[in-house]
Amino acid sequence: MDYEEGDRVKVEKSGVEYEGIVMPSTTGHIIVKMVSGYNAGIEPEGATVTVVQKKTDMEEAAKKAVNEVKPKKGLPKVSILSTGGTIASKIDYRTGAVTSQFSADDILQAIPELTEIANFSGKAIYNILSENMKADYWQELARAVVEEIKNGADGIIVAHGTDTMMYSAAALSFMIDTPVPIVFVGSQRSADRPSSDNAMNAICAAKVAVSDIAEVTVVMHSESSDDKCSIHRATKVRKMHTSRRDAFRSINSEPIGYVDYSTGEITTGLSYVKRNERELALMDSIEPKCALVKFTPGSSPDILGFFIDAGYKGIVIEGTGLGHVSTDWIPQIERATEQKIPVIITSQCLNGRICDRVYDTGRDILKAGAIEGEDMLPEVALVKMMWTLGQIQNYDDAVDILKQDIRCEINERSLE
Repeated sequence: MDYEEGDRVKVEKSGVEYEGIVMPSTTGHIIVKMVSGYNAGIEPEGATVTVVQKKTDMEEAAKKAVNEVKPKKGLPKVSILSTGGTIASKIDYRTGAVTSQFSADDILQAIPELTEIANFSGKAIYNILSENMKADYWQELARAVVEEIKNGADGIIVAHGTDTMMYSAAALSFMIDTPVPIVFVGSQRSADRPSSDNAMNAICAAKVAVSDIAEVTVVMHSESSDDKCSIHRATKVRKMHTSRRDAFRSINSEPIGYVDYSTGEITTGLSYVKRNERELALMDSIEPKCALVKFTPGSSPDILGFFIDAGYKGIVIEGTGLGHVSTDWIPQIERATEQKIPVIITSQCLNGRICDRVYDTGRDILKAGAIEGEDMLPEVALVKMMWTLGQIQNYDDAVDILKQDIRCEINERSLE
């Protein structure tokens, strides 16, 4: 029987049988994507190919399955907003290609367990790789989230690329007073890989979206195995590995809690803002012209001078252990603060708290007008700077806000 790309086939050769979807081939081999997610390439000579299901029949079956997903009475309403990234991509087994097209129906079809948790609607806000994220995209996303909450959503899931998810989550944490959970979720590995984490992460995120945790959180694999997901506070989370499924970690804090994948049970260890504790409010003004500068030994203070002269409105410096820079950087810090450009000092160490009162250099940095970033992550300090300067024009008032804990980004005491 003739076959074409997208058909499900069985291929028998030399006593071995392969079953899967026919993918495009540039070599003349029969390329089959098997249920395991792996591809098999078979030399056609001597092979017997049997069509199990035609591509067109599978398309009709998929449409029928989607149409049969009906809202269930008594379940909460959750909105899924997609920005792109691996979790918003899927393998189209009809063609064998990865597609980034997104709809709630696509997710429900791929992860039917979700239909037992909530009634879902979906919307693509934009479709970009997360390294292309910009401050105005944060604003657009925040406005879309608020609109969904106004329209009756009991929880929000934001599907986002993992590389810059911590920035976006922190931004929405500052921008929105939310009465319902807002959950960021991503995937380290795409759906066609046997080790994909997209389904488990999405299911755990849905559990948090219908929970009582009315904060902006990031929900991702807690361990390399499929046991549980961590519920990270948006202002305390960081991606700490390029490819591991448990890449996300809470820094200078424990996670708010965990979701047991097998039972769906949520356990919490930290206090959190509860559902309907806050009234919905949007504070989405932002100043994009802020910089995060990493100090390195021997680096020129002209680096700071560039941002000052280029009209940047705020600067975050990732300094050494306790938050130091070399003495020849201090005049540029002073020049910035004299020009009403706030400067926050953070640490390259990530874990722990900076203290510029131990050594002379640190004391001189404070005399120059810099703000101690306490135990804030450098990336969170940058987002907080951008948000604060978007809200407040007066320099002294902005400095006061930057020193305050707004969204649990600063711990009163260090854990160790």
